[in-house]
Amino acid sequence: MTAKDDPIIGIDLGTTNSLVAICDEKGSRILKDGESNLIPSVLVFNELGKVLAVGHRAKTLKSLDPKRVLYSVKRLLGKGKKDLAALPFKLPFDFSPSTDEVIRIQVGAEKYSPIELSAEILKRCKFIAENALGRPLKKAVVTVPAYFNDSQRSATAMAGKLAGLQVVRILNEPTAAALAYGFGQSSQEDSKIIAVYDFGGGTFDISILKVTGKIFEVLSTDGDTLLGGDDLDHAIAEYLEKKSNASPCTEEDRVLLLSQAENIKKALSVETKVAVQLQWAQKLQWSGQITRDEINAVMKSVIERTLSSCKNALKAANLTIADVNEIVMVGGSTRVPLVRSLVKEFFKKTPNTSLNPDEVVALGAAIQASILSGETTDALLLDVVPLSLGLETMGGVVSKIIPRNSTIPCAASEMFTTYADNQTAVDLHILQGERELVKDCRSLGKFKLRIPPGPAGLPKIEVKFLMDANGILQVKAIDKKTGESAVLEVSPSFGLSDAEVESMLQAAFENAQRDFAERQLIEAKNQARALIQATEKSLINPLLDAPFRAVQEQKIRPVVKALKIDLESAALEIILTRVKELDFITQELAQAILNRSVSSHLTQQSIESISG
Repeated sequence: MTAKDDPIIGIDLGTTNSLVAICDEKGSRILKDGESNLIPSVLVFNELGKVLAVGHRAKTLKSLDPKRVLYSVKRLLGKGKKDLAALPFKLPFDFSPSTDEVIRIQVGAEKYSPIELSAEILKRCKFIAENALGRPLKKAVVTVPAYFNDSQRSATAMAGKLAGLQVVRILNEPTAAALAYGFGQSSQEDSKIIAVYDFGGGTFDISILKVTGKIFEVLSTDGDTLLGGDDLDHAIAEYLEKKSNASPCTEEDRVLLLSQAENIKKALSVETKVAVQLQWAQKLQWSGQITRDEINAVMKSVIERTLSSCKNALKAANLTIADVNEIVMVGGSTRVPLVRSLVKEFFKKTPNTSLNPDEVVALGAAIQASILSGETTDALLLDVVPLSLGLETMGGVVSKIIPRNSTIPCAASEMFTTYADNQTAVDLHILQGERELVKDCRSLGKFKLRIPPGPAGLPKIEVKFLMDANGILQVKAIDKKTGESAVLEVSPSFGLSDAEVESMLQAAFENAQRDFAERQLIEAKNQARALIQATEKSLINPLLDAPFRAVQEQKIRPVVKALKIDLESAALEIILTRVKELDFITQELAQAILNRSVSSHLTQQSIESISG
């Protein structure tokens, strides 16, 4: 089977937005969701807790009922309930009571793990790609932050499996970006050191790479999986609360405030000052002017945290700032002028921003997919282990077997023995982290090797660590005297059990056709009802003047009435046709409301400056 017959897509599974791309004979390109390259990583549920919409449609419904909207779920992948306290801000979700090992979010009558939620986003990416390419797809390269630990990587792979995709490679986001920037350049043997600064919506990481011709070697990585553009928005929102002396009372108010904070951040990335009107609870809370200097002072401490990681990455690579030839900027948060300014000041070089920071990771993932599929044959990617891997030894100490930043795939082994006479088994505890003590590192799993009793120190036990190209770990222990062995493949510490996953996959396979048809009809009806609700709400919007409203009502009301009738018994194709008709006929109304809303919130700001 050729690459053309079995293409592999690249997916950037993002905290704020996701993207899907392909690299084939036409080159590397983003596959669009309608008119947009970005797929919002947002999910909306109905009253019963079933998925109503994912992506753009979900984002438009985000403010209707915050309790039925989930976002930033990537922050929760591979995490346990005890990890929630480490989040820099509280996510407004109903976390259901459970053990520390599993996070589940209550939506209506249903409970979802972050793996299941991420799978829904990946399903949307798969659907968009299949529509664009006109064929079913089975394989994908999915990117993750370089600093994702083994549990988070395994959780990402499992989400892909639930979405009906074989994740053929888990790829570090900065490494993907380096591929996108370096692919197709000169094949000369001269080496170049590149720093990839990746500041996304929910995560930050920095990677130092050595590029020699078409060989990309990751020298070191560092970062923070709980640091991103969301933190800038929350910092601005807190500043707005203090400045206005007005605090949101409900979760809906909080969503509105965060949305206004994000708009202010975007506007001040273009302008030096903006006029602001804070509105929630259906009234004006505060109005005034905010300058870029004010917001810079608020954001600076958050951004400076990224520079600490840059120092660590350089140290780990045994390099200095002077050794870095180029700085590549990745992630939507790098559009903030203060980010670029501080990075330029730190590295003493102007960052490279020639590629769209939102798209570069997905494009790189698509290039890696083409390498794996055989479509591209002249590039080699050498990635690294993001965190050290080791074994617990006597006294709660960690013995590191595979050091951080080792090139993968890789293998390493060490010999161990017993500490007590007549032991009949050896307990092996696998750990991940840079600290020296077990209590300060992350547990990846435990298993047991049976041995014959004997004096302490006599048994010789070889422990082998094998890290594959996806960053997934297998550990094998062997009694050198008897040949007995035990193996542990590290699966996610937090997430669904194997039985739960297999059950879901089996159910999905057995009911695929029926479920797809039913889902299409339900989604079409849900889309129609949401559009009707939004349209009727828009027709009474107080921003509209009476003559304009009258004209709009005259042409829109009959279409709404026809769609309501067809919702009762019409076929899928008819409902979709009606939805398209209503969507088209309400464009003038939507544009008018948007223009009036923008002018009332940010004076002298164009729509382009807000969206840019």
